[in-house]
Amino acid sequence: MKTLTISKTNIATMTSQEVDKLAIRLEQDDYSNAFEGLEDWHLLRAIAFQRPELVESYIHLLDLEAYDEA
Repeated sequence: MKTLTISKTNIATMTSQEVDKLAIRLEQDDYSNAFEGLEDWHLLRAIAFQRPELVESYIHLLDLEAYDEA
């Protein structure tokens, strides 16, 4: 399975369809090695920080939790 490699500038132009495909790959977890899945996970995480509206439906894939540092 081929993973996406995208620069920060390209994240600004990503479409919701591209994010959907990325999330589907992550949900299926059908990678030939762990590094491909990790690359997709890091890409989805970068999108979440730069364009959170695109990953609202897939935030569960990132395991992001609010931490109380108190």
